[in-house]
Amino acid sequence: MAAFDFGGRQVLVTGGSSGIGNAIARAFRDAGAAVVVTGTQEAGFYESDVAGMRFHRLDLADEAAAAALVAGLPRLDVLVNNAGTAEYKRREYQMPVFRRVLDVNLGGPMLLANQCYEKLRFTRGNVVNIASLSAFFGNKGNPAYGASKAGLLQLTRSLAVAWGPDGIRVNAIAPGYVETKLTQVTKRNAALDAAIVARTPLGRWGRAEEMASAVLFLASDHASFVTGATLTVDGGYSAVV
Repeated sequence: MAAFDFGGRQVLVTGGSSGIGNAIARAFRDAGAAVVVTGTQEAGFYESDVAGMRFHRLDLADEAAAAALVAGLPRLDVLVNNAGTAEYKRREYQMPVFRRVLDVNLGGPMLLANQCYEKLRFTRGNVVNIASLSAFFGNKGNPAYGASKAGLLQLTRSLAVAWGPDGIRVNAIAPGYVETKLTQVTKRNAALDAAIVARTPLGRWGRAEEMASAVLFLASDHASFVTGATLTVDGGYSAVV
């Protein structure tokens, strides 16, 4: 991460207490930023490294709590909308569950982006949304998750157009198959693992740190003329027909 310098900048990473979000938060911290992370559980619940960061327990469905968190930030240069949820065993076909997943994965980023707008306008900051390959492919087991991530790409473009005149850039990444604690069930399934690796031109799963590098690039001055873009970070998986 030596190529990036975020010294003096304030970064908010939702879902920054575990998995890809934690890798993103650590990368910003190591690049000199003051980092605030959120999680749905108490800080002690997580096994991740949050040293040197401010932790806030936050449910994105709680609009008042989100507003209080943003109001308490002295400034904001980067908002990373990473927090998300999914339900399995076809539970997303139940309408209350479907709505909840959309509310967290799509409503949450819109809520925080709106609440952070004035602070980002002041710093001419930027937003990076964390989408998924599920935005591009049908997902029979998770219709709400797929729809929410596809919607997040459109939200990224819309906010980029709306806020570009204010100097706010809005971009997204779409991670492929990444090794995290949550994906270990899939990784340990020999047949699924082999199929994923066989389809991926780079011949392996991604690492959370590689997702973080993509986010830091989009948030940095190296990407000062990039907005409304989605960077697919999947080892070529989506390029295979």
